[in-house]
Amino acid sequence: MDFLRPETLAEALELKASRPDAVPIAGGTDVMVELNFDHRRPAALLDLTRIPELQRWEAGLRVGAGVPYVRIIDELGAELPGLAMAARTVGSPQIRNRGTVGGNLGAASPAGDTHPVLLASDAVIEVASVRGTRMIPAADFYLGVKRNALEQDELIVAVHLTPAKGPQQFSKVGTRNAMVIAVCSFGISLFPEENRVGAAVGSAAPTPRRAHDAEAFLASELDFKNPKPLLDSVKREFGELVSQAASPIDDVRGSAAYRKHALAVMARRTLGWAWQELLDGEKACA
Repeated sequence: MDFLRPETLAEALELKASRPDAVPIAGGTDVMVELNFDHRRPAALLDLTRIPELQRWEAGLRVGAGVPYVRIIDELGAELPGLAMAARTVGSPQIRNRGTVGGNLGAASPAGDTHPVLLASDAVIEVASVRGTRMIPAADFYLGVKRNALEQDELIVAVHLTPAKGPQQFSKVGTRNAMVIAVCSFGISLFPEENRVGAAVGSAAPTPRRAHDAEAFLASELDFKNPKPLLDSVKREFGELVSQAASPIDDVRGSAAYRKHALAVMARRTLGWAWQELLDGEKACA
């Protein structure tokens, strides 16, 4: 196995063009597990840890693919609260120090913790090759189980997100309280200025996916200009529509029926938390 270690992004793209079989590695929290269990044996590894462009985030927000979860939590929690919440649920402190959103996207596992938030927040994925740069909406990025929209010569460079204009929430169910792969997960983003909602499920379908009917229902029910406490019937209908958006399977972590039930509960609760945050903000401004 060859080990390629570029110093610049341009050099990395050239190497990826000449060696499309090279597997990118940054934190290595997914790739090294596959290597250790002999589930994967690539011809080459492309180490991206020395490339400074991937380690930065910029106001706006453009988050480099190599920015680790711990920095998202510490440095971007106020502007990207949903992503920071999801980052806090990833693995152990050691994993959060090494793992990256770029790696989560590259693995494209349906159970990846950041995916529901990226979808609900309208994230756009910046990918590059020697041929140029492409911007891929998160909704178009996931193609199947552990399959994404990258071409063989492309690398994930950054994730583009707008700083939160309203409350965001993330919830995850696992077989234990920490260091666990999600049985299912859910992310919600409120956009008061646009009178709309983003909602997405994870680990409950072949890919992470938006809950479009649930989003449309809430957009018609919520009064962002004059917010009032939510009726329980609205929360329950929203939860049911989120559950219907999933197409889960039975596996060692949980049954399909349990996943659908858990998603409905998480959707109700996260909606309640997010809406209460909005109400509290209105009171504080009054």
